Amino acid sequence: MDLMNASKISGTALAAHRMKLNVIAENLANVDTTRSEDGGPYRRKMVVFKGDDIDSFESVVQQKIRKEQSGNIELSAIEFEDEKKPDNGTGVRVDQIVRSQEDFHLVYNPAHPDADPDTGYVKMPNVDHLTEISDMMVARRSYEASVTALSTTKNMISKALEIGK
Repeated sequence: MDLMNASKISGTALAAHRMKLNVIAENLANVDTTRSEDGGPYRRKMVVFKGDDIDSFESVVQQKIRKEQSGNIELSAIEFEDEKKPDNGTGVRVDQIVRSQEDFHLVYNPAHPDADPDTGYVKMPNVDHLTEISDMMVARRSYEASVTALSTTKNMISKALEIGK
């Protein structure tokens, strides 16, 4: 792995964990939302990560050379988008944001406007404070680790440039 790929990997991790922190913040902000756009209580959202293939400059050049040798020359920058890339684990991205299918919490509050008229129970969101806080701590530490890795990579590149002088 070269140093530029290392910085790209750290960058993708920063973006993915920032998205996860935003989703966790949204979950915590809606912990008492009993009426959402869907009509029911807010459902907890969860981020699903996926490994992402980051093409190095050399691999793009090699692909161009192979295409040129095969006689299929195309100068468009979009030519590689239709090709299915193998997952080499060289980065991470948010694959999807899914809603939890856990049951809602029932709270007895007959005075609440969203209470069931027969039972007096209100369906509350399936967001648990402790779960969200622990997920937030893990995401924050992962974000910090990515910042440290990016900083270390930057320092290594800087030292390598000093050696070349």
